[in-house]
Amino acid sequence: MKHRILLLISAFTLLAACRAPLNVSQVETRKNIALTADLPENEIFKKVIEPYKREVEGKMNTKISHTSVDLNKQGDNSNLGNLLADYTLQGADAWAKSNGIAGVVDAAVINIGGIRSTIGAGDILTRHVYEVMPFENEVVIVKLKGSDLEGLFEYYLKTQKNNPVAQIYIETDNGAVTKKQINGKEIVASKDYYIATSDYLALGGDNMNFFGKGEMISTGIRLRELFLEKFQANPEIVPPTDIRLNFKNKKDRTDG
Repeated sequence: MKHRILLLISAFTLLAACRAPLNVSQVETRKNIALTADLPENEIFKKVIEPYKREVEGKMNTKISHTSVDLNKQGDNSNLGNLLADYTLQGADAWAKSNGIAGVVDAAVINIGGIRSTIGAGDILTRHVYEVMPFENEVVIVKLKGSDLEGLFEYYLKTQKNNPVAQIYIETDNGAVTKKQINGKEIVASKDYYIATSDYLALGGDNMNFFGKGEMISTGIRLRELFLEKFQANPEIVPPTDIRLNFKNKKDRTDG
């Protein structure tokens, strides 16, 4: 009985609390402050960040390389796309060799959509690489059986998309893959292949679900850091001009 009385008292207390009117102590109208060029700078804040701003701008505007031609991302074999695919392959292969992975990294696949800018002819600055690759994607290596690589070739047949590759040759015509090679050789179904890519693609990004059949090996290398390193190591950039994606009688453009 005591418990029932306590419950009733609690219930009435809650109802009374819910019905109690809210007292608004003070209401004031404030003027909106528009963020425009007329808004004065905070001098104290400006003095605090100025040294850091100068340091960052100095680093971003540091020359790291040079190119005599525009590095672009247009077309099925864009020179910037193929260059960055080559750098991805080289970085992954060097990491694999120093970490005891048997064999070599056979090829690389990156996505054209991840390349966010181009680089004009002239000096290449640090900020250009940040503009090209603003994301924190990691280089990963995916170990796939040759038989599972069929998914890769089917992907390119279906999409006809200019996602850059390195040491891969794909030729399509009339709705069929007419030639497929890795490092200049035909695919062996029972062989293990090591494909360098980004963590975004390895996890199925851009509908590259075929990577899900393989074993993903993390390298800890950031793509942007790798690209910076490669540009710094090559004072004059000579981009590749070879054909890697050969979509014969291509009708619908899906270039990035």
